[in-house]
Parts: sequence; structure tokens; C-alpha cells
Amino acid sequence: MRVLGIDPGLTRCGVGVVEGGIGRPLSMIDVGVVKTGAELPIEDRLLLISRGIEAWIEATSPDAIAVERVFSQANVKTVMGTAQVSGLALVAAATRGIPVTMHTPSEVKAAVTGSGRADKQQVGAMVTRLLRLEAMPRPADAADALALAICHIWRGPATNRIQAAVVAQAAAVRR
Repeated sequence: MRVLGIDPGLTRCGVGVVEGGIGRPLSMIDVGVVKTGAELPIEDRLLLISRGIEAWIEATSPDAIAVERVFSQANVKTVMGTAQVSGLALVAAATRGIPVTMHTPSEVKAAVTGSGRADKQQVGAMVTRLLRLEAMPRPADAADALALAICHIWRGPATNRIQAAVVAQAAAVRR
């Protein structure tokens, strides 16, 4: 399975592609960030990020896309930008019929490090080890995107089965 992980951000949107499966070695295909300048109007920044995400999808042909779920922060402006970029990733996936799953930061940390409270340094170190990289991906947004992809490869199938069961149960209750 090839997964594009997206760590949404308005200034730096981390993107990373990992290939592998449960019980199989993981391989990094590519990693990077889509950057925008804070001096640009929001609509221009969102357009640049949208085009960047679309270019990554076209270049890497992922089987699935994993996006970090937006969580509550004290800084409302940061949350808004992150949520807007998440929406761009969801639309890009839906437009191409690519399955997309959202993972919480603690879920990603737990999958990669064993602890949902791991810090960015621990996540980066484990991503480096799991993908057998010579150096930790920089900036942290890039490492986080790879962690999202790894999390999805390891947990995505189970998460998808749970979501399907919840939908089926809700449909049965409505009948």
C-alpha cells in the first residue's frame, strides 16, 4: 500500500509518501513541504497549497491519503488555517476517488512511538529508524507527514473496518 501523509499547515504543509504493509518493511518514497508566505492573502496561500497537494498526488499515485485531524488549540487563527488546509486535502482525495482517513496527533504518536504523548523529537527519531533513513526529515512537518502515512499503513485497515461497522449499525437502527 502506498500512502500520502499530509500534516496540514498554512505556512508549511508536510507531505510524505510511504509504501509498505503490516508485517512488511516500510519504504519512504518521497517527503517534503508545501510552503506559503505569511505576507500573501489567504486565498493565494490556499491556492498554492491546493496545487501543491494535487501535484504530490499526481506525482506519487497514492492508494490512500492520511490527514492529521485538526484538534483544539489556544490559537484560533492557527486552527482555522489548519482546518482550511485539511479541507483542501480532503477535496483533492475525494475528487480522485482516493480513500482518505483522518488520524489524531495522539493516534499517530502512539502508532509510531508507542506513546500518544511523544514529542516531535521522538516522532522524528522513530520515523528515521522505521524508514531506515540516514537523517531525520526536516522540518518537523515533513517527519509528521511520514508518521501519518506509517500510522495509516499500520492502523488504517482496522480503522476503516470500525468506521464501516459504525455506519452499518447506524443504518440498521434507522430501519
